Amino acid sequence: MKVLFVCLGNICRSPAAEGVFRDLAPEVETDSAGTSGWHVGEPPYGPMQQAARARGYDFSDMRSRQFEAADFGRFDLTVGMDASNIENMERLRPNGNETPLRLFTDFAPDSGANEVPDPYYTRDFDGALDLVEECARGLVGHLG
Repeated sequence: MKVLFVCLGNICRSPAAEGVFRDLAPEVETDSAGTSGWHVGEPPYGPMQQAARARGYDFSDMRSRQFEAADFGRFDLTVGMDASNIENMERLRPNGNETPLRLFTDFAPDSGANEVPDPYYTRDFDGALDLVEECARGLVGHLG
């Protein structure tokens, strides 16, 4: 199983989602990407890394990359942090490809959230991590 986590810049939400998920399910191959290329090659955002380290997560080894059409063929499931991410990825979907795209919050229906808010803008890194952890646990359960 290969799972890709996607947000806008690939410096906050998607690396956090990948980092939390890979701790919960180390047997699953993971990666993360952004729909924009603004931060390609950069590590995850410092304040997000700090908040994650305080919870025992380390994703300092990750570097931002941009989502590309070829990712549809590389992964069994791609998870977006918000509806805009899903729309941007759908525009790149190759004809005939059926790789599922899902919102991360689909795996935490009791959260009442329909997206993972971007802490780069909200500055609520702990709140984002709370939701990411809930979604990641739900995804682990879904993959069974």
